[in-house]
Amino acid sequence: MKTLRPYLWALAACAVLVTLAELFVDRPASTFAHAVLAGHPIFETMQRLPEVLAVAAPIVLVAGGLAHLGRGGLPFWALVPFRAAISLVAAGAIKDALKYAFGHTWPETWINRNPSWIQDGVYGFFPFHGGRGYASFPSGHMTIITAVAGVLWIAWPRLRPLWALGVLNTAVGLYGMDYHFVGDMTAGTFLGSMVAAATWQIAGDPDRRKAG
Repeated sequence: MKTLRPYLWALAACAVLVTLAELFVDRPASTFAHAVLAGHPIFETMQRLPEVLAVAAPIVLVAGGLAHLGRGGLPFWALVPFRAAISLVAAGAIKDALKYAFGHTWPETWINRNPSWIQDGVYGFFPFHGGRGYASFPSGHMTIITAVAGVLWIAWPRLRPLWALGVLNTAVGLYGMDYHFVGDMTAGTFLGSMVAAATWQIAGDPDRRKAG
């Protein structure tokens, strides 16, 4: 129970913050991003990192898995990205299930004239509706970046400002493009971070001195 308690506290904190965002922040923040920031190209570039990580993860998993089998283990420097890839894949699967379960509409219209806050004034959850037009919550980009950054945060604490910068960079890019509501990004951040922590905890703390 002691092991589970931090995750329950994190889940409760996420629920409170998302609820506050839903009630007071999401709609005015989206309106501001649309009217003022207007999707500047720099924001589009800033939010691309999770997409690169999503493509790299299967490659890292296959290469790391083969190396693990061939060598009977991985050195710490190789084990960390291997665990980060596991965390990303696991978080991505959970994220997809939650998107379907919550059925949240998007800030803007992207897919097949989906109803949105900016175009139609539509904002809300439509549980189990299905379809890409109802898949804003939680943010996949924030889930992915924090699932990776969370593992790196634990493995190499001296570089934590760099990992935090990657997360912040993605969040600013998403907001600047009005791709997600603040609540979506908050939920994705918690989800990815919790999966990263659980991945490391389940796998166990490796020998950081191991050179392979």
